[in-house]
Amino acid sequence: MSGRDGDLATFEGHRARLLALAYRMLGDVGRAEDVVQEAWVRWSGRETEAHSSVGFLVAIVTRLCLNELDSARTRREESRGDRLPEPVALEDTPLHRVEAAEHLSMAFMVLLQRLTPAERAVLLLHDVLDYDHARIGALLGKTEGTSRKLLERARSHVATERRLLETSPEMHARLLEAFMRAAWTGDVVGLTNLLAPDAVLITDGGPEGRRTTGIRNLTEPLLGAERIAAFVAFITSRTVGMLTAVVRRLNGQPAMVLYVDRKPFAAMLLGVAEDRVHRVFFHADTARLGHVGDLDPSAPLVAGHGAVDEGRHQRTAEAAAPELPDDQDVHAAVPHHRERRPR
Repeated sequence: MSGRDGDLATFEGHRARLLALAYRMLGDVGRAEDVVQEAWVRWSGRETEAHSSVGFLVAIVTRLCLNELDSARTRREESRGDRLPEPVALEDTPLHRVEAAEHLSMAFMVLLQRLTPAERAVLLLHDVLDYDHARIGALLGKTEGTSRKLLERARSHVATERRLLETSPEMHARLLEAFMRAAWTGDVVGLTNLLAPDAVLITDGGPEGRRTTGIRNLTEPLLGAERIAAFVAFITSRTVGMLTAVVRRLNGQPAMVLYVDRKPFAAMLLGVAEDRVHRVFFHADTARLGHVGDLDPSAPLVAGHGAVDEGRHQRTAEAAAPELPDDQDVHAAVPHHRERRPR
């Protein structure tokens, strides 16, 4: 095998791990793929032999991601209170070869987004890739002591949400099905009972926001079971019959994808624990739904979606959240708040 062929074979052997690292760091599949491509350029163009191919490539990808996160554009995007990582159907990308699928879940990705870039890098290198602090310090240009402090801070942020990363697939699937059935039938009480009292809903409509049926997406997280239930029932009442809902696996877990003309319109992923829904992640930025996949005509619809009593749904939802005038923000449908997601 020639030198270039050998380089390519080595690189392809590490591609899934590199892409997973870049995706976790950036929360965006396209930008992660760009970083991995740049890593290939540097790997194939190196002038000296690397002692460890995977060490060389992980170092390149980590540093490229830190540079990307330090850009003005990325800092603006990450400062948005409604920004969510891009959802992805893992089986359609090299990411499906990554063993630790829980480290690609939306709940974990959102936790990572709350960390500083340095904390994010140290947590991933130490807890996911099993690097020691001496190696991390050398890679990041920091001392071992600084690396330990960064890891301690990162873990303290993650600890409060650790329960969301340890739920069984069966519980996740059951709660998703129950949540969607309650939403499509306008069952506000049922939704409230499924949600934890301190539940949080985040909707990402992109940097310019999203407007559908005369109302705009939330631009800040919505807190509390009753508020979220009223919001979900109200929005569903305005869109029932317009969308096709299908359950797909996104980020390694069951999720609901809404389609219009076979193209993804929005995706909803949940963070669940202790038999309750604690986080609702609603991604409606169509520019960042390209890795969700188009509608498969053979895919089963969400239970109850095709047989909703639309009149009952409309009456029940509007009792919880009165109809809004066109172009009015949906915050008016629920008690107003000013709290923002902690960082």
